[in-house]
Amino acid sequence: MEYTNLGRTGLSVSRLCLGTMNFGSQTDEATSHGIMDEALDKGINFFDTANVYGGAAGKGRTEEIIGDWFASGGNRRERTVLATKLYGATGDWPNEGKLSALNVRRAIDASLRRLQTDYVDLYQFHHVDRATPWEELWQACETLVAQGKVLYFGSSNFAGWHLAVAQAEAARRNFLGLVAEQSHYNLLTREVELEVLPSAQAHGIGVIPWSPLASGLLGGAVRGQREGKRRYSDFLAKTLEKRREQLGQWEDFAEKLGHEPGDLALAWLLHQPAVTAPIIGPRTAEQFAGALKSLEITLSAEDLAAIDEIFPAYKTAPEHYAW
Repeated sequence: MEYTNLGRTGLSVSRLCLGTMNFGSQTDEATSHGIMDEALDKGINFFDTANVYGGAAGKGRTEEIIGDWFASGGNRRERTVLATKLYGATGDWPNEGKLSALNVRRAIDASLRRLQTDYVDLYQFHHVDRATPWEELWQACETLVAQGKVLYFGSSNFAGWHLAVAQAEAARRNFLGLVAEQSHYNLLTREVELEVLPSAQAHGIGVIPWSPLASGLLGGAVRGQREGKRRYSDFLAKTLEKRREQLGQWEDFAEKLGHEPGDLALAWLLHQPAVTAPIIGPRTAEQFAGALKSLEITLSAEDLAAIDEIFPAYKTAPEHYAW
């Protein structure tokens, strides 16, 4: 396993991050525990979750599954860099969602109970809260650091200017601020290259891409549909039809290089300088094993240029649209 620092911190994390969104909703507890054990065995020390994950099993169920895994011993908690998130509403009453100081206080305590730990390594704002001023949020976060409940803070789904404002406000308080940003980033969704990635790099924020395979579309969707191996939701089916020619070219290119399309898509992200670790979200042990192959793939400058021909890149703003 390869490791890198998370943003500008001294924290070492694996180049792949284990996403747990399917735990409890699509993956039962025993299988989830097995996947996490296998992740540690393969050297993945970076796990991501959120307080609203759990699907039909209920919000918070995913954190409970992870907490039960920690409680089974074997230094599992000590070996894991644990990231969770808050923002989404966990109930119907006011202040049970978003980023007010009150919800920050309540949400971290609830997550710690479910996770059966006394601290979180990386606490992430799942979305920007335009109603909460940064002085309120950073003050609440400073309290969590002083209490020993959180070590680092990150964001998710922030625009580039959100990152800049967050860091400026943190600097005014002599506070570390954000060290990570989870962004929707894959070969089909490259808009973050305009401003989010440049802002993250300028401010020393590590980028953690979510949905690196575009909900499976980059993992051989054309071939899978042709062979009748997979069915897609209406939205993904429409996207597949719209991007069929492009995705077909992608699968042909992966075959030419001798790789599975999904492995190659992850490898491409690992070659992007702003990226710390793509989030892989396996539902099964077999899917987890496949994702590890991406770490063995090296892409040449010619390969990367050929990929940009299939999926055109964005230049950094404003050069993308102005001189």
